[in-house]
Amino acid sequence: MCADTPKTDDTEAPDYRETLFLPQTDFPMRAGLPSREPGWLAHWEKIGVYHRLRERARAEGRKPWILHDGPPYANGHLHIGHALNKILKDMVVRSHQMMGYDARYVPGWDCHGLPIEWKIEEQYRAKGRNKDEVPVIDFRQECRRFAEHWIEVQREEFKRLGVTGNWEDPYLTMDFHAERVIAEEFMKFLMNGLIYQGSKPVMWSPVERTALAEAEVEYHDRESPAIWVRFALRETAKDGSEIAPDLKGAKVVIWTTTPWTIPQNRAIAYNPDISYGLYEITGRPEECWARIGERLLIADRLAGEVMAHARLDASMYRRLRDVTAEELEKLVASHPFAGAEGAHGEWDYEVPLLPGEHVTDDAGTGFVHTAPSHGDEDYQLGLKYGLKMTWNVLEDGSFRPDLPFFGGEVIVTEKGKEGGANKAVIDKLLDVGALLARGRIKHSYPHSWRSKAPVIYRNTPQWFAAIDREVGDGKDEFGRTIRERALTSIDKLVKWIPISGRNRIHAMVEARPDWVLSRQRAWGVPLTCFVKRGAKPDDPDFLLKDPAVNARIAEAFEAEGADAWYAEGAKERFLGPDHDPEEWEQVFDVLDVWFDSGSTHAFVLRDREDGSPDGIADLYLEGTDQHRGWFQSSLLQACGTIGRAPYRSVLTHGFTLDEKGNKMSKSLGNTIAPQEVVKQYGADILRLWVAQTDYTADQRIGPEILKGVADSYRRLRNTMRFMLGNLAGWDEAERVAPEEMPELERWVLHRLAELDHRVRKGYMAHDFQGVFQALFTFATSDLSAFYFDIRKDALYCDAADSLRRRAARTVLDILFERLTTWLAPILAFTMEEVWLARRPGEESSVHLQDFPVTPADWLDEPLAAKWEGIRRVRRVVTAALEVKRREKEIGASLEAAPVVHVEDAALLDALRSVDFDDICITSGIQLTADPSPAEAFRLPEVPGVGVVVERAEGEKCARCWKFLPDVGTHAHPGVCGRCDAALAARESTGGEAA
Repeated sequence: MCADTPKTDDTEAPDYRETLFLPQTDFPMRAGLPSREPGWLAHWEKIGVYHRLRERARAEGRKPWILHDGPPYANGHLHIGHALNKILKDMVVRSHQMMGYDARYVPGWDCHGLPIEWKIEEQYRAKGRNKDEVPVIDFRQECRRFAEHWIEVQREEFKRLGVTGNWEDPYLTMDFHAERVIAEEFMKFLMNGLIYQGSKPVMWSPVERTALAEAEVEYHDRESPAIWVRFALRETAKDGSEIAPDLKGAKVVIWTTTPWTIPQNRAIAYNPDISYGLYEITGRPEECWARIGERLLIADRLAGEVMAHARLDASMYRRLRDVTAEELEKLVASHPFAGAEGAHGEWDYEVPLLPGEHVTDDAGTGFVHTAPSHGDEDYQLGLKYGLKMTWNVLEDGSFRPDLPFFGGEVIVTEKGKEGGANKAVIDKLLDVGALLARGRIKHSYPHSWRSKAPVIYRNTPQWFAAIDREVGDGKDEFGRTIRERALTSIDKLVKWIPISGRNRIHAMVEARPDWVLSRQRAWGVPLTCFVKRGAKPDDPDFLLKDPAVNARIAEAFEAEGADAWYAEGAKERFLGPDHDPEEWEQVFDVLDVWFDSGSTHAFVLRDREDGSPDGIADLYLEGTDQHRGWFQSSLLQACGTIGRAPYRSVLTHGFTLDEKGNKMSKSLGNTIAPQEVVKQYGADILRLWVAQTDYTADQRIGPEILKGVADSYRRLRNTMRFMLGNLAGWDEAERVAPEEMPELERWVLHRLAELDHRVRKGYMAHDFQGVFQALFTFATSDLSAFYFDIRKDALYCDAADSLRRRAARTVLDILFERLTTWLAPILAFTMEEVWLARRPGEESSVHLQDFPVTPADWLDEPLAAKWEGIRRVRRVVTAALEVKRREKEIGASLEAAPVVHVEDAALLDALRSVDFDDICITSGIQLTADPSPAEAFRLPEVPGVGVVVERAEGEKCARCWKFLPDVGTHAHPGVCGRCDAALAARESTGGEAA
């Protein structure tokens, strides 16, 4: 093999370096991505790559393929999760475009909602202003300006990552048309009979004073008080009959970690399948609230644990007997505060024991204190058995002022800390003798993702979308209700990637309650409806359902946005001449922002020219948390309006962790900002990290991981640089037809045909890790370490018109077309640089190309099998040469002429049919069927092959460095016959090397 700058020991031979076809390229070894990538961004913007692709797609009649962008929230700089998500989307869009689709991508933003409103309120508080004193439209305008600012910031940050799309015209949920459509979608729910006002417990933030959606809640560990409380049984059963004598005076023990809910207790739940016992206290230590002789009902499996918390050991209590489900079903208890001095009869009601499947004996006592106003399972049990709701907790998280003992006590303070309510309730339970034990427990507890403060379940009037009511006339091929349609969509209409996503969202939709649509805030799309003054929620005419009113609202929103709802005279304007404004009340709650984003299919996929022809997206792609967020809200909203899911497939990715697998947190100092990665390495390194990771699981990122990614990038870049350097001066006249190529070149074409199938299949399946790994292995192993290594000699030293050199350059040209396009969706910047190195021009871009069509006849399985055998033997030869180099017996491999012993006759014939010395980069080689001598080098994984390394005979060629017997016997001094002929050919063409 010739070196880039060969020297010779023969001082009489001329310097032949200028006669070699050495690589020539301006493509730098060092990428300099941080400084150079902005130039390619400017190039794409100047030539309008995205819009030119749309024009071409229309002209060619391409099939649309739509990835619908889940809107990020317009609030703050991008984090690494944003970068992962948008880069994945970009790879999907670019790859589908290059596979022949019209792959449209409209980026969007979620603009309404509490986080922005909260920021404006923070600014007000810092200035001593009161939000309630600011006109609502003025306040909403400030929220709009805040969102506009962050949209611009995020847009530039997304573009810097190389994300292509219609950035000039994104969708925004606060655009006037979007606000109109969101309101129209709500009014479809209204007209279809799905909207009702109800009172039930919802996740409530006392700090932010609003209901929260499940997706707005995150769970953190929190230490809470745990209490074991005794409820005394009444002496008569539910039917008025006497209960068993030994149960008279007995007490049911419950356990809870929310003591503040005890004043709202209305029942006790048990499970008929659990074994319960009646236990008697026979002894007690001094520090104990149990009393000798009292009898307690506890689940048998938990009795020992409960007694231990009450500081009773096994010698201090005994089990009297079983208590059957039939007995429990008849029992009634009294509230612990019943009859207490100063209670004023507040708790003088029966507390029935009720069967509930949600009760377990895994923890607690086997009995569950039930407050229907403060928990969903409690509420469902209350609905079933007609339990009364309580209204003790106000919107600020405090007890109503007139509640005996606890009036004004706060559950969660305005700063998100635990208030005095728990302590006040515990103290009162102790005072009335109902407390059996107390403790502290660390458990996962819901918090608002914005304020980070704990949330509570609170009974409050809200607006709901019923997911089990018939939609309109109930006629639909996919189901009569939203839930039925959603479950049918999940199972029959949507492909879930990975499949575990199906199970996750199916379980959520199957078990979820009605959708709480209302929020008690200002920045959002209002619930555009009117209620009959004085009517009850269950009255038939409670809600106004008038298409003419709806049309006036929609028209106003299109022209003025949702602010029109708050303008002076809005009620009269919308009700029109047919309705008396005095008879109707205007609703001022705003819609859950998940209804906003759930409606995007209507104003993006349906209404935009660059949306979807049938209003359905081919793909939604977000993190796994969106099974309870955007995936689900879009599914439920669309099932209420168009009867099915708005997507055909859903792909989910995991979360991004630090190098140690820890969740990223500013407090831990382990966050990785995408802006910093781009500044240090360039966006392509971040894109390559995305491509190399298994995004379906949680991914890790950090300095050491990024260094490894950068190393992979450098290796790939070197492959591309070699290719470009050896294509210098390429002329189409050099092209060699595949059937005329040497076998080695035809083997490369076979590999390309295999890769074409692998790449297309991988991109269709969004398997970027598999695509990149296949291409990287091919580039570094099949090309750099094998094909390029072998063909350096022919490319540098053969005559310009030699078949072998022309075939190699033809293959390099073919490789260029495929590798640049195949890798362009992943390494968007670098492949543009590679492309422009050979295809310069103001209008040129690799991103305007499709994947080249690969001829089917390039596939040659027999040839591939033959060369697999050749490569196995080559591995033995190169390993043997490496041993001799380490032992200083040879320097370069060209000093050797090994003897290769091969037992397999067919394999030996295959080796003799090629220039195996060139394949092994030696100056000669002897192939023999003779048995391997004892000293022969062998590899265990390649049986039947032995190698004895001999030195090559002859002198070293001053031009190609091979050791050959004929060196020095030709017209040109110090060269071999091949090089002499190449020099003669060069001279005959005027001395041009390339």
